[in-house]
Amino acid sequence: MKVEKRIILTVVLGIVSLCTFGQQAMNRPYADDKLFHFGFQLGVNFASFGVTDSELPITNPVTGVTEIYHARVSSLLPGFHVGFVTDLRLCDYLNLRFCPGMQFISRSINYKTESGNPVMGTPGKTGERIDVLAMPVALPLYLKWSAAREGNYRPYVIGGGGASFNVSRDRDKPVLLNIMDYFCEVGFGVDLYFRWFKFCPELTYRIGFANLLCPAEGRMELAPQDAFYSDAISRLTSHCVCLTFNFE
Repeated sequence: MKVEKRIILTVVLGIVSLCTFGQQAMNRPYADDKLFHFGFQLGVNFASFGVTDSELPITNPVTGVTEIYHARVSSLLPGFHVGFVTDLRLCDYLNLRFCPGMQFISRSINYKTESGNPVMGTPGKTGERIDVLAMPVALPLYLKWSAAREGNYRPYVIGGGGASFNVSRDRDKPVLLNIMDYFCEVGFGVDLYFRWFKFCPELTYRIGFANLLCPAEGRMELAPQDAFYSDAISRLTSHCVCLTFNFE
């Protein structure tokens, strides 16, 4: 109950502070009249996978036991991202934005056997969990719809999509990700106008549509005892929540 009261109090104080900020003298009154403007992004992300099991019996070469494996992402690990902002004003309330950037993402996949037996990978070691790292370069294009400006703040919603290219691939890892993904993204934020710049905190949700899993078959560098990590999965898709701070 105390935690809920603290959350409510924090939200109320945030709204009061935002309203007080908006009632101050108007900063940068013509900032939104420019045809083009630029900026940069810093942010944190929490990424996950949409996992589809293959549900095929797999013989583990370490234990010699044939069984079905299940894979899940049980926790979200924080990452971060950086990027640039290019903004084109279409009309008073609509902007077209191109925001290329690089993400540093960490995800963990947990494995369980249907029988409850220990998951064995490298001989002599249990392998219930593996970490999957990625560094995708994203090329998203957004439409930003803004409300009317009130003092020094202006809320907005944003949506769009694009493609990303993973530039960090370790082919020795049990789970290898494909290079290309394509995605859509939706979210909301608020423009806060300061004397010298515009600060825009933004929360978005991104979902990928491509199957990121590179099959174990044909990967000569993959140890045979680790092939089941990929064989247990038929499809991996990307999901990501991003908290971005735009400086424009």
